Amino acid sequence: MEAGRNLLAGETSPYLLQHAHNPVHWRPWGSAALAEAKRRDYPILLSIGYAACHWCHVMAHESFENAETARLMNELFVNIKVDREERPDIDHIYMTALQALGQQGGWPLTMFLTPHGQPMLGGTYWPPEPRWGRPSFRQVLESVDAAWRARREEMERRGLTLTDHLATLSTLNPGPGVTPEDLTRIGDALLSAVDPVHGGLRGAPKFPNAPIFRFFWNEMFRRREAAFGEALRAMLEAMNAGGIYDHLGGGYARYSTDAEWLVPHFEKMLYDNAQILELLALVHSLRPDPTFDERARETVGWLMREMRVGDAFAASLDADQDGEEGLFYVWREDEIDAALGDAAARFKAAYDVTRGGNWEGRTVLRRVSPRGSSDEEAELAASRAKLFAVREARPKPSRDDKVLADWNGLTIAALVRASAVFGEPAWIATARAAFDFVMGKLRGGDGRLLHAWREGHPGARALIDDYASMARAALALFEAGGEPRDLDAARSLAAEALDLFGDGAGGVYLTASDAADVPGARPRQAHDGASPSGVGLLAEVFVRLWHLTDEPRWREAAQNLIRAVSGAPEGLGGSPLTLMSADMLERGGSVVVDGPLDDPRAQALAEAALGAPDPSLTVLRLDRSLWPGGLPRADLPRTPAPAAMLCQGQTCSLPVTTPEALKALMEARRETPPG
Repeated sequence: MEAGRNLLAGETSPYLLQHAHNPVHWRPWGSAALAEAKRRDYPILLSIGYAACHWCHVMAHESFENAETARLMNELFVNIKVDREERPDIDHIYMTALQALGQQGGWPLTMFLTPHGQPMLGGTYWPPEPRWGRPSFRQVLESVDAAWRARREEMERRGLTLTDHLATLSTLNPGPGVTPEDLTRIGDALLSAVDPVHGGLRGAPKFPNAPIFRFFWNEMFRRREAAFGEALRAMLEAMNAGGIYDHLGGGYARYSTDAEWLVPHFEKMLYDNAQILELLALVHSLRPDPTFDERARETVGWLMREMRVGDAFAASLDADQDGEEGLFYVWREDEIDAALGDAAARFKAAYDVTRGGNWEGRTVLRRVSPRGSSDEEAELAASRAKLFAVREARPKPSRDDKVLADWNGLTIAALVRASAVFGEPAWIATARAAFDFVMGKLRGGDGRLLHAWREGHPGARALIDDYASMARAALALFEAGGEPRDLDAARSLAAEALDLFGDGAGGVYLTASDAADVPGARPRQAHDGASPSGVGLLAEVFVRLWHLTDEPRWREAAQNLIRAVSGAPEGLGGSPLTLMSADMLERGGSVVVDGPLDDPRAQALAEAALGAPDPSLTVLRLDRSLWPGGLPRADLPRTPAPAAMLCQGQTCSLPVTTPEALKALMEARRETPPG
């Protein structure tokens, strides 16, 4: 590897390219950079961030673009820059190490490693000068260098200790599985953390925490307790009205900096919007709400207008514009008056626009008035359209246009569910195109799935999250369309996931068995964060495959995976989607719609099934003409006309032939007491 210059210009990640002209001699993560550190016997400065990260930009401007700071970095360290979205495995390893040091995680993540990649010290953002009780970044650089020179053995022992701790976390900790009592205990504990005033979880900053609230929705059906569903509905209502939602362009920001959803961290992430879209569909399917309908359509509109990359979707939109966070999205009162004229007064009253603003002298739009009549809402919609046109003339935040398999998988599945609930069949076509794009473009030379792709250039190999998310997307398409190729794709991805990531004892690793540039023990990640873990998604895939096919191997795979992560009950609360899958394994079922895919009677039954609010139900559309080699389930009786059956295990209801009768069957199932 060539020393003495920045080597990021040849990368494809937009985040790495943002740093390609820094005076820092950055290297991309890989075996060459690690070998250089060993050869030169220099410690490593590892900096991890992502393109839409506000504080990453701040630290870059303050420190990485500063010639004196760069000189120190270049003299003292081998400097490696990582895009956490492109290499979530590397981010997970070193974020876990930082947290083991007793520090709160976040980005930018700054870690100091031995020449062998072992973590010694770390932090997040450091200012350019001493500030807020924190040393300057230059002081940190000099301090770490002095410690390395004077106390190298001690620092290396620290690195070994942390590496041993990470290896311990990678040890399988199996248990007996998940019981209904576990679900109840954890559900009660999580529900007690809900903010009764503003929705979501208590405190600030406030994240959507979609995996937790999807678990709540499932608990409502399992326990027949409305409080869990109400927690999800209340959070979505608050977000739909708050500043975290873009009332002009659609889509949700990553999180709110306050407890009331007013001021967001303005970046928009694909994975957040995919999960929120699915949550909107779940709640709307049980209790239709015109605002939920609007938010879903506006969010899909934003995805189609601003996030398409070919037929797939980009990763994120930046928070900053011209170095100022949120500048693209906020307004002054005089700007609203000039754009709207006579309609300004009503709009300002509805969206909290005042002379002083509600954030740093400007206004973050939020809906503060109740929903009005159809005429009143039409007037507000017209005003929003005018303001959107004005905003479109502003310089826009940058877009990270890399395509990520796992986040696209979440988006595909969300579009499929939303298509059924909101009556938009075109969204399934969009989901299908995105699936075909990922499965066709994100492939390595060996045919294996890739994690990332940009402008025709392949990125890192896929992780367990990618295989699980795309398998789940394939199942969503199969349930909606009944095409055998989608079930074949889901089976293939699930089987390959076990081959590449399985540990032979039921559990899975984050990285593949042949990953060559991952230091230390192969990491595991069973906890859901802002996005779901590969373990939670894969558990759901196994369960859905079992309900759809009645093949014992998938039930066994689900049981083994759930047992593999159940050994530490105190940790189960961090894996809500795995808990949800454990319930779905025992309580879930399948609606079988038997009839030609193009028969209107079968289509009407399928629409009723796909629009059901219970997430534990799968849908099997069975056009017998498409399965000459044998049906996906061999135990199903033939019906003389298109019909539907509600099955649990090998027990099925009598066939029904109308959507009304099918809805009554599913409703009766929901009302049956648990037990």
